[in-house]
Amino acid sequence: MIIASLNAKLQPLDRGELEDAFDDLMQRKSFGMRVVGGGTLQEESGEIAHCDIEIEVDELNDETVQLAIRALESMLAPKGSRLHIPDQDRTLDFGKHEGLALYINGTDLPSDVYANSDINFVFQECDRLLKGVAFVNSHWEGPSETALYMYGKDFQDMHRRLQPLLESYPLCQKSRLVQIA
Repeated sequence: MIIASLNAKLQPLDRGELEDAFDDLMQRKSFGMRVVGGGTLQEESGEIAHCDIEIEVDELNDETVQLAIRALESMLAPKGSRLHIPDQDRTLDFGKHEGLALYINGTDLPSDVYANSDINFVFQECDRLLKGVAFVNSHWEGPSETALYMYGKDFQDMHRRLQPLLESYPLCQKSRLVQIA
């Protein structure tokens, strides 16, 4: 058994999609690994902190471990992720993606902004602006803000690409951007 602790803020359904993609790849290539579980850790606020994917391996060796890491890095493995190998009491750091969280203010804007704006438009526009470099991978709805979590190659590039939306769309007023990986 190995456990991938991903430094990714993924809702359980979004984590499940990643688990399915990993499991499908392992089965198609007959790599002798399969997802057997997973979990999502939340902060006190309810926001996702990170998630785990439990992977059963037929043969635990360095080649298998590196294969799992490469597969996850080709899908979604933000910087700061760790692979735990309980049988060897060993942990390896891995991850290539950088993360950006866009927190949309849900309480301090004029009521007409909320009435005439759509968070789904923000989601779709972020995906469009980041096409080819990043994706909106998950979200979180808190009591005073909604977060969209995006992962890609370069935080600064993602920030630059999103800037026009942040400056022009009323719902993005008073929003904040945070590097999360």
